[in-house]
Amino acid sequence: MFSLPSARTLLAACRPSTWTSSPFGPALSSPSLVFARGRHQLAPRSVKFIKRHKGVLPVPVGGSIKGTTLAFGDWGIRVKGNGARITAKQLKSADDALKRKLKPIKGAKVYMRVFPDIPVCIKGNETRMGKGKGSFEYWATRVAPGRVIFELGGAPIREELAREALRLACAKLPTLMEFIDRKAPPRLGNLLITPELAADVNPQQTIAAS
Repeated sequence: MFSLPSARTLLAACRPSTWTSSPFGPALSSPSLVFARGRHQLAPRSVKFIKRHKGVLPVPVGGSIKGTTLAFGDWGIRVKGNGARITAKQLKSADDALKRKLKPIKGAKVYMRVFPDIPVCIKGNETRMGKGKGSFEYWATRVAPGRVIFELGGAPIREELAREALRLACAKLPTLMEFIDRKAPPRLGNLLITPELAADVNPQQTIAAS
């Protein structure tokens, strides 16, 4: 038998060494700065810093319309109101509602165009100033006005069914959404970017022809 001087030494002896070499992975010489995935299915595999500044919602002041039109599916929803910070739990709830509604359609796919990769730390309102930053709580993502959130495709889906499925998804999200299709023009904030007509084209004849 062997003797240990204290209970703390006993715990240290029973605890497996984290930074020594093991048959399942390489040895680490110093504590790693990589934070493993946790708390939710929608989370990045690893991040360098688990605590980040709160930040601000993105505003497309530079004129970029990237991510405001469909890229993979035939139907989708995008942000019509103000930008918002959407949590991983809200995205997962909307994704589950879409998949549940489209389950009878063979080959139907749901495309999520955003991903919650921003760690949110909460300290509490009743805590005095100082004493460091709060602890990690959940993952979230910041979306700008006009950003496409979900798309439906992979198989022919009727517009009525797509509207109903996306309506259920909109109920899980914290901001105002709009239903779009392949013909929807890109959006720059609250402004729709429509193609300009040539000077010699009569708008009335163009509308009548379409």
